[in-house]
Amino acid sequence: MPETAHGRKIAFAAFVRKALDDARTTRAWTGSEVSRRTGVSRQTINRWVRGEWASDPEAERVVAFCEGLGISPTVAFGVLGWDRQTSARPAPAAPPMDPDVEALLRRLVDPNVSEAEKFHIRETIRYLAYRPPIPIEPRKGRKRAS
Repeated sequence: MPETAHGRKIAFAAFVRKALDDARTTRAWTGSEVSRRTGVSRQTINRWVRGEWASDPEAERVVAFCEGLGISPTVAFGVLGWDRQTSARPAPAAPPMDPDVEALLRRLVDPNVSEAEKFHIRETIRYLAYRPPIPIEPRKGRKRAS
């Protein structure tokens, strides 16, 4: 754990850069997408990357950033030299996953699947995730004969 404030800034900046790089390479997320998914503004994330903060980042933002990227907040807390138990929230239980989604995720990590196919899987998922919802049409029932 870095002991000086400057050392903590450098370590946290490296942690955030690695998290962003991982999000770009594994999920093809842009900085805007990371911001949207984590709820942490791009300006805040950029300040963290540059190590330009006068006081420690807010624990809630660090937790939101980590959880949005699937990282345990205790890792970030350790980098910042914080007590790992005081601010961390327990991770919520993951909801059951649809078998078809599991199959797609397995294909995305399978080294035998081509990068072109993985690209198409990601693009299809991205399209489905952000398209407008399909309106539910009321059922048109038959009129009963009296």
